[in-house]
Amino acid sequence: MTYGCIASMKTTPGSRDEVVAILLGAAGGVRAAGCDAYIVGLADDDDVTIWVTEVWGSKEQHDASLELPQARAAIGKAMPLLTGEFTKRELAIAGGLGL
Repeated sequence: MTYGCIASMKTTPGSRDEVVAILLGAAGGVRAAGCDAYIVGLADDDDVTIWVTEVWGSKEQHDASLELPQARAAIGKAMPLLTGEFTKRELAIAGGLGL
């Protein structure tokens, strides 16, 4: 089975759109690193929560992608705009539409 994760993060007030732009700007790099799905979603009940859903060939590919220079730069850019409130759920992906 492939590896997946669903994570949420909270931004400082007024920073959500900027963080979304940073995350979406990283999408090309994650595809090249082995990501099969990278979805950035917005909570509809508040203006500070972002959800990210990812599907990878393996956890090792995911972990290695976090060390890429462009990923490190994006993380460094986004971190000051985040509150430190994160959730993460790792999954074994059994399949689905588009996979």
